[in-house]
Amino acid sequence: MELVLWRHAEAEDGSPDLNRALTRRGQVQAASMAEWLRPRLPDRVRIFVSEARRSQQTAAHLGKHAQVLPELNPDQPWERVLSAIDWPECGESLVVVGHQPWIGQVASQLLTGTPTMLTIKKGAAWWFARRQRQGDGQILLRTVMMPSLLDG
Repeated sequence: MELVLWRHAEAEDGSPDLNRALTRRGQVQAASMAEWLRPRLPDRVRIFVSEARRSQQTAAHLGKHAQVLPELNPDQPWERVLSAIDWPECGESLVVVGHQPWIGQVASQLLTGTPTMLTIKKGAAWWFARRQRQGDGQILLRTVMMPSLLDG
């Protein structure tokens, strides 16, 4: 089972917050990250996005259906996010396109068991996997990729 935490790409300033769109640079970031992710993702993967336009625009570059979950909105606590996606208990591979601060807190919780404030760059993807070793479930950080590393 895989979990990709993908922070939305660069968005315009303004309000209301949920209506903020990706900038031209953000569209390029999302497209390059999606191009990198697409061939590496499992064939069966569920994609979750928040109600925020920028989250949905980022995920759209994968070219697959994304399910909108209000529990992934920018103002949600990290615990609600983990409860909503139910990973790894759901038994599925997921891409979750989200927001700071909860995306950094979820990554920290998975890595260390403590939800500290990790800063996740805009457009970056943190890829986790769950495996069993001697009957013990382990969370692995497979990779971290940022759009700036894909620009060549």
